[in-house]
Amino acid sequence: MDWSKTKTIFIMVFLVLDIFLLYQFYEKKKTNQPDYLTETTAEEQMKQERITLPEFQNEPVKESILMGNRKEFSKDDSKKFKNQELSLDDKTRLVANFKKTTTVSKDFDPNELAGFLKENIYEGQSYKFWEFDQPSNRIIYYQSYGNKTFYNNTNAKLTLRLNEKREIVAYEQTYLEDIKPMNKKQEILPANKAIVQLYNKGSLPESTKITNEDVELGYYSLLKSSSSSYLLTPTWRIKVNGKDMYVKAFDGEVIELDTEEKIQLE
Repeated sequence: MDWSKTKTIFIMVFLVLDIFLLYQFYEKKKTNQPDYLTETTAEEQMKQERITLPEFQNEPVKESILMGNRKEFSKDDSKKFKNQELSLDDKTRLVANFKKTTTVSKDFDPNELAGFLKENIYEGQSYKFWEFDQPSNRIIYYQSYGNKTFYNNTNAKLTLRLNEKREIVAYEQTYLEDIKPMNKKQEILPANKAIVQLYNKGSLPESTKITNEDVELGYYSLLKSSSSSYLLTPTWRIKVNGKDMYVKAFDGEVIELDTEEKIQLE
């Protein structure tokens, strides 16, 4: 077997598949454009139902779809981290136990672990704090790009495990590498329009109050493009009464989480 020719064929097949999937996304985007004619009516109805929104900036924002590849870890990636014993479950998932533990404070502040991540985790500075799940003693982070979080992405996740003494004893890590834009930047749906999409779906109860802190722009997995590559689309994360909801920032589609995703977010 001529491995060089076979490798070239595989690369071309994946490239054609990626282009096809991206084309499908744009076709879907054309048919799912939000109905801007109803926005004024919807906003008036929201006021009548005492749904309050913050004042958003009206400046247009442009973003791109991203592509990233799942990293295959090697022991070389963590050679500089002396304080841990490593194991590689499937190359794309790094698991490690710390020889010397680090204690987090009772009044935990994510900023207190900034130095810890940089010194002990591969590309630790690229992860953003998500939540401290105290019942399970886990601190969860997701990878970011341009300071925007990869929401609920199991392929870009860092989980610190604590013991009953609040000591970090182990971690699990996945990582997306070679991240790059797949298209020219295009104008996205403003935050207030994304909230209207939620309202139109019946996801905003009466008297809901949304603040600036409840609205954030990040990325959500659009689809898997090949065996190790993923497309990520700009997405609004909107917190409604303590519950996270997601609206794709290009076409306004409200993301319906499946059972597995809901479990991961709980």
